[in-house]
Amino acid sequence: MKTVLSSAKKTLVIGPDEPFVVIGERINPTNRKKLAEELRQGIFTRAKADAVAQVEAGAPMIDVNCGVPGADEPIILRDAVATLQELVDVPFSIDSSRADALEAALPAYKGKALVNSVTGEDKTLDRLLPIIKRHGAAVIGITHDESGIKNDPKLRLAVARKILDRANDHGVRAEDVIIDPIVMPVGADTKLGRVCVDSVELVHDELGVNVSIGAGNVGFGMPDRPALTASLILLGAARGLTAAIANPLEPEISRAVGAGDLLLGKDPFGKRWMAYCRRRAAETAPPPAAAPPATTR
Repeated sequence: MKTVLSSAKKTLVIGPDEPFVVIGERINPTNRKKLAEELRQGIFTRAKADAVAQVEAGAPMIDVNCGVPGADEPIILRDAVATLQELVDVPFSIDSSRADALEAALPAYKGKALVNSVTGEDKTLDRLLPIIKRHGAAVIGITHDESGIKNDPKLRLAVARKILDRANDHGVRAEDVIIDPIVMPVGADTKLGRVCVDSVELVHDELGVNVSIGAGNVGFGMPDRPALTASLILLGAARGLTAAIANPLEPEISRAVGAGDLLLGKDPFGKRWMAYCRRRAAETAPPPAAAPPATTR
């Protein structure tokens, strides 16, 4: 199954036979005080720099989150979407669970956006799915409901099935629903990485839809977090994961995604892997040695 998204200039296809999609996570004010303060004031200097840097690093899509507590999120998110799409030409994941913010931002977006996200809670589904349908967007569905987050992959699958059924009731097609089976920090319980990967496989095998995760959550509070994120992406990709919200500026993550695409047959003749290696070699090459000073006799 393929999920097709677009900006004004580019189309992006997410699917099991397509290259893995990293959705750039940097435009998010959580734990970023300076970014949060800029967004509160309607200033997008850091957001613009983050957008450009992520696209230059190879992200085929970026997430835009303007959820600053106490701020006017609908206006900020609308203005951020309008501003950033003039700078970068990749599709956007518009990250809010507020109906008023989505109603403000989606009309400002030129293309077919991804909405991040809805949960399996009845009130959330009934509030947001009509907006998503009305604006022709796709959506990420997160597999928890009124009973909370369950650590049994079969229970997460049941919530995923409910989200798909309710989306269909509202006229949102299955190919426009990407399921997020939830990543929890392994620092809290080392079994939670396995729960996530098993959930990915169940959703992929049983429902056939695309699967995405907030991969960076796995290493919260742990040392060498990018390595854990990259490893989870690789493990997930082999089990049906087709996208992840992550930081494309981290070399470990970019390397893992490229290697995974090559090893899973998604990089014909290894062209993208070879281009990546050449680019990295050029970036890390030492500067040429200075010529020795001329001598006179």
